[in-house]
Amino acid sequence: MGNFAKWIGGGLGWVMGGPIGGLLGFVVGSFIDNTTVHTSRYASSPDTTAQGAFGMSLLVLIAAVMKADGKVLRSELDYVKQFFVRQFGTETAKEATILLRDLLNQNIPVRDVCIQISKNMDYPSRLQLLHILFNISNADGVIHQGEFETIERISGYLGIGDSDFLSIKNMFVPETDSAYKILETDRSATDEEIKKAYRKMALRYHPDKVSHLGEDFRKVADEKFKMVSDAYNKIKKERGMK
Repeated sequence: MGNFAKWIGGGLGWVMGGPIGGLLGFVVGSFIDNTTVHTSRYASSPDTTAQGAFGMSLLVLIAAVMKADGKVLRSELDYVKQFFVRQFGTETAKEATILLRDLLNQNIPVRDVCIQISKNMDYPSRLQLLHILFNISNADGVIHQGEFETIERISGYLGIGDSDFLSIKNMFVPETDSAYKILETDRSATDEEIKKAYRKMALRYHPDKVSHLGEDFRKVADEKFKMVSDAYNKIKKERGMK
């Protein structure tokens, strides 16, 4: 069994109550009953509990986005599995996909799920969730309208600020002056204001902000941090900044 065992065996914490618990209870129980690996060997700790809660919340939200247009294509499931393979390895991808398939057959109360997450998860981790949802939806190079609208609703329910939503959106759906929007500024800003904006965003998206989620999810944080740096470097090049 891959790192997915840590997500479960380390302790899922608050996700096993409320609407998320209602969605996961039977599925997780069946998953554990059908595995030969005893997840109890993974001692519960604040970090493993946070990692497990984040992983399960992510799967529920991924399922909600995939169901947005009323149908789930095999190609979409393959894209998600490939994402999991890249981020977490083959075994974890296999196990997470099994759980995801079951979630796709359930009715997901998106608003209630997001409210539960926003009450129990810190803001940097919620930004991480949003980034991953955009990442997966853009896996085929296109974020379909239904998916985008669902992600936008999820962002609002999670309490993500409009400027942060626009910043992450422009990492995947470039608009005019997208580099500036990623840094939450605009072309009228002075060079010093651009530098200040970059320092602010670099701090907000630094991988250390989500270190408690473990190495599994730090890889995605590294990617988000790089996108902020790339946006800054693009502006620097355009302006001839040093």
